[in-house]
Amino acid sequence: MTLARVPVIEVISPSGNQSPVPLEPVPFLIGRQADNHLVLRDNRASRSHARIVWESGDYVVEDLNSRNGITVNGERCGRAKLNEGDVIGFGVEDSYELVFRGAGQENTIAPATGLRRLRSILEVARTLTGALSTDHVLASLLEAALSVTQCERGFVLLREGTGLAVRIGRDASGMVLSEDELAVPRDVLGRALEQRSELLSMTLDGHGHIVCVPLLRVSMAGGEETAMLGTVKDTVGLLYLDSRGMRADLSGTSRELLQSLAVEASMILENARLIEQERLKLRMEQELDLARTIQRDLLPDQFPESGWFRAWGVTISSGQVGGDYFDLMPVGEERWAAVMADVSGKGVSSALLASFLQGVFLVATGETTSAARVMERVNRFLLTRTHGEKYATLVLVTMDRAGRLVWVNAGHCRPLLWRRTGEVFELKSAGMPVGMLEEATWDIYRQQLEVGDLLVMYTDGCSEAQDRKGEMFGVRRVGESLLRYAPHGARAVAEGLCREVDAFANGEEHADDLTVLVVEYRGEA
Repeated sequence: MTLARVPVIEVISPSGNQSPVPLEPVPFLIGRQADNHLVLRDNRASRSHARIVWESGDYVVEDLNSRNGITVNGERCGRAKLNEGDVIGFGVEDSYELVFRGAGQENTIAPATGLRRLRSILEVARTLTGALSTDHVLASLLEAALSVTQCERGFVLLREGTGLAVRIGRDASGMVLSEDELAVPRDVLGRALEQRSELLSMTLDGHGHIVCVPLLRVSMAGGEETAMLGTVKDTVGLLYLDSRGMRADLSGTSRELLQSLAVEASMILENARLIEQERLKLRMEQELDLARTIQRDLLPDQFPESGWFRAWGVTISSGQVGGDYFDLMPVGEERWAAVMADVSGKGVSSALLASFLQGVFLVATGETTSAARVMERVNRFLLTRTHGEKYATLVLVTMDRAGRLVWVNAGHCRPLLWRRTGEVFELKSAGMPVGMLEEATWDIYRQQLEVGDLLVMYTDGCSEAQDRKGEMFGVRRVGESLLRYAPHGARAVAEGLCREVDAFANGEEHADDLTVLVVEYRGEA
């Protein structure tokens, strides 16, 4: 239905700012949510608080099941017909009021006074203490800036790459303005920002009188102290105001208040950035904790401590999610297989690949599958998934009931073999890491074990652990630890070696995960 006349509502904000708003379209939606026709920047208002409708020749205001309800001329009601001069309230003190005016009424809004400007600043202070979003607080600051300068429109623009993008826009009545409604070329604003580091006032053809105030980056100097970084390069955005009808009020007091508001806006943006940074850091730490837990749970939690084959493994986390992995499994009734791998790099991607390698190892290792075939499958898996960007060092050993040891080493730390005679030596190694070249090959080695022989596999987090002077633990100390603990079995070696590495570091944080796996041949005893 087409209305012959469009009435007006006078919007009186909590700061005392009064602005006429045409009552269109109808239904006219009012509330805190941004898609309302009139946005109430008061956290006590409901998202969809009320609406004004046309009904049987009259305008009617209706409450939309809001939290605090509505009043008309101070009386609480659910709905009411509007007459000339009726005042709509929103159920709480010091909030917005709307005065209904018929079509053709003259706007008799008084000019801003010092008292009203002070109320604007106090309203900003109240908003800052409320649990509002950054956009709500910036909107309150923008409203105060419009009240101080008597401008018609305002926008907060933030740097985005090399340009400026609108973060929020409002007119003097509180109506939301879109980015398209700014209409001022960004390069013009960019040049204004580059040319001046303080408040800039000018007249621009087609846009009337405009005011630009840079928003400067805030440096937290420690505690509650802050420092404004005032060079052009330190600007994070721009507070833009314009007025076609009259020049902005930039008297001394107004200028100081406006610049104070710009400082508040800068601090709000910096606080929001720091809060978001802390939130991302916390979320990352939670995700890493979860990844570490999952990675730890994928490792064996039970080891064979009796019978002809015995083993024990230990992993000490460096505080990061790493690519260390070990596993062992029976292959039929007469043979065991053990593997240790270290995926290049750190972080979640390396941890995921290490976990995937576990699955590949379990699938590829069968009673009739040769070690060479297992390595080919693992190599192909990594190449297919990472295209050569990730690789892993890996050592795979098998041991049978008769004491036959078979191993293949793909660029990993050489395992140490302790013989019951007291001799310690490194197992031979040849071959590049898996996941680097499709045509890679690996040599297979064999060794006959005697009852009581013991094999130690470890990652470079063990041999390359450093003390406070930067000296590495080294392979020699690994061998010395093996000599001390080997007579007491696999568990004593694994746990004793980790204790000695930790004592050697003497409180220094491990740069890499420390992982040890020990297997022991006990024969038929």
